[in-house]
Amino acid sequence: MDETTQKVVIQRLASAAGHIKGIERMAQEDTYCIDMIRQIQAVQAALHKVSAIILDNHMRACMVTAVHDEDPCEREKMLQEVVSVFDVSSKLKSNF
Repeated sequence: MDETTQKVVIQRLASAAGHIKGIERMAQEDTYCIDMIRQIQAVQAALHKVSAIILDNHMRACMVTAVHDEDPCEREKMLQEVVSVFDVSSKLKSNF
């Protein structure tokens, strides 16, 4: 991961962690459920954005390298990794 992307990812993750601590406090204070759910959804959206940033970086760096690699097994492995990320993501969404 390039340095700029790494900084952005770390900042966004730190922000999400802070929000999660806030949600924990809300639970301890017996805050209205819908308010907590809205905060949880905001954290989920933030994590989704981090995931998209990391995937974009992966596609631009690792995937490009794999596509130019002489080894077809390496290319297939890289493609399967990306497909598996989307499989997991779609399974998570379908459980709700």
